[in-house]
Amino acid sequence: MRWEVWLAYFAACWVIAVSPGSGAVLSMSHGLSYGLKKTSTTILGLQTGLVIILLIAGGGLGALLLASEEAFLIVKTIGAMYLIYLGVQQWRAKVETKQQGEQDKPVRVTVMSRRRRFATGLLTNVTNPKGIIFMVAVLPQFIDPTHRLGPQLAILAATMCFVDLIVMHGYALLASRMQGLFRNARAVLWQNRFFGSVLVAVGTALFFVRRHPA
Repeated sequence: MRWEVWLAYFAACWVIAVSPGSGAVLSMSHGLSYGLKKTSTTILGLQTGLVIILLIAGGGLGALLLASEEAFLIVKTIGAMYLIYLGVQQWRAKVETKQQGEQDKPVRVTVMSRRRRFATGLLTNVTNPKGIIFMVAVLPQFIDPTHRLGPQLAILAATMCFVDLIVMHGYALLASRMQGLFRNARAVLWQNRFFGSVLVAVGTALFFVRRHPA
């Protein structure tokens, strides 16, 4: 891969990562609820899903998926329903109210296990049809057909994950800094409802994503 091609891809990765999406919403939601350290596990799951999508697109499976209306509809429906499910779960998340004499203690929320946070991040990205569409449309522009595909995909995946790790941690950090504003049960409840509603909205929007004509 030529140096100038990689620089162009590197710049594109920043634009893609900063653009709001389900991964950014999830990072902010977990950052605000659990703090930056615990959200790192969620973000690791997001990156794993990102790599899987990139390999699918780079290996040609993404193009085959987009060529099949039925297969694309299945993936789109699964992704949309999963985000809606996450939104509903966020909306209904339990909040531990303070006991008498604990006015100075912050409200605690039920924390997902590390395995569940990782799986949530993984499934959020790997079931996102918009990610598949983007990868299939963009990746060929940065792949040199005269060179081996494997090393090029490795470079592209490492670059995108590096950028996305920084951006998602940035989103989570900004959200975690606001934890002090949500120290009472009512505030935490409305926080859960806000992010739950956003996730439901993003999931609903996926139903309107269309595949490219075969």
